Amino acid sequence: RHVFGPASQRVHQRAAGCRRGGNLLGLPENRRPVRGGAGPPAQAAGRRLETGEKPYACQFCEKRFSDHSSLRKHTNVHTGERPYSCAVCGKRFSRSSHMWRHVRVHTAELCGKNFGSDAELKEHFKIHVVEKPFSCNVCGKAFKYNIKLLIHMRTHTGEKPFSCEICGKGFSQKVNLNVHMRTHTGEKPYLCKTCGKRFSDQSGFKRHMTIHTGERPYICKTCNKAFRYSVHLMVHMRTHTDERPYFCKTCGRTFSDPSTLRKHTMTHTGERSYSCQTCGKCFSDNSNLLRHMRTHTGEKPYSCEICSKSFSQSSNLMQHIRTHTGERPYPCGICDKSYSHSCTLLKHMRSHSDRPHFCKTCGKTFSLRSALSKHMLIHTRARPHACNTCGKRFMKTFHLRRHLKTHVAPKHLLEGTNHSSGRHAGLQLKEFQRHLILKVRIFCANITDGCSY
Repeated sequence: RHVFGPASQRVHQRAAGCRRGGNLLGLPENRRPVRGGAGPPAQAAGRRLETGEKPYACQFCEKRFSDHSSLRKHTNVHTGERPYSCAVCGKRFSRSSHMWRHVRVHTAELCGKNFGSDAELKEHFKIHVVEKPFSCNVCGKAFKYNIKLLIHMRTHTGEKPFSCEICGKGFSQKVNLNVHMRTHTGEKPYLCKTCGKRFSDQSGFKRHMTIHTGERPYICKTCNKAFRYSVHLMVHMRTHTDERPYFCKTCGRTFSDPSTLRKHTMTHTGERSYSCQTCGKCFSDNSNLLRHMRTHTGEKPYSCEICSKSFSQSSNLMQHIRTHTGERPYPCGICDKSYSHSCTLLKHMRSHSDRPHFCKTCGKTFSLRSALSKHMLIHTRARPHACNTCGKRFMKTFHLRRHLKTHVAPKHLLEGTNHSSGRHAGLQLKEFQRHLILKVRIFCANITDGCSY
């Protein structure tokens, strides 16, 4: 891979010629990548620095920036994206400075040379990766062809020369515009031969195929847990680092991923936008609705390749496969026991705790099961305590007791009722309220039957 000699020197010289201003593809001046401080985008960025204008806002935390590249670097903090990759070993980094710090390790191994500045290091490193002579002077990413570099530069400049004639949305590449147009035309050229589902783009089709294959190529190096998508692995890694970059503006609670934040926000707004057309049940996100729909359709798209047993959810398939493999991926950190299911591990962990009852939704622990049951009402929003008079429901008993005081019986029902003496002498407040409710029911029933009481 690392070629040295006259051929590599010639390629390196051609690359240097291109950097000195050669236009190998004969592109017009306004289509060349912006370098240094020249060009309208750089001038505009300079003006914004002088005026203090910050037109680029982060969609996650609303922090503002004067240029698009600074916004992209900042966004990586929230998304976990690592766009800068080492050309030698493929290791990825969130910032170019971190990548070039890492590259110094390789240059020491390859030729033993050391460099005082990153600029000298970048120039020299192209000798070792001559198969990609066109490099971005912003992030260091290298390309085999100049046109690829030109397209890549749009990620830094924010240029989107291809726009949709229907909705006006802009794109940096024509291929992305073509894929977008299918959202208007309804075209779905990618067909899944297993279940017949169709997709408008190849990436969505590939993601879908992992449902049938059960493939989970992204593995956590800390706990060996496997994931179907790289973004799920990145979110999972935050459970080890305890990073929580997303926060609720209402209560200040923090979260490791945006989807959990969205679900949490709905506890404040009460929003449940996805409803089942069969039974009317509502859900806070579309994925939960799709899973629920399988209870009506009986669809079981996940099948075991060993015994052909089918399941409605991929998680159930993964648990089933462990009955064949004997895998126990959930170890106890206290006594070294391991389990095939996370719920079994959680039950086991109670034996090590003085608060054995825990909430599976948020992880909070309780010493009494009754305390856990009361806590669960926060998540389920259940209202088990009903008023026998008007039917209104309440989450807690003391809320019901307070409500009962609003029901006042007609005065003639209370005649002959002495709270301090007689047959009601020793009644507590709660018992007296029950007595009043009974009187009201009798009164209402007699009116319905035409009795004047």
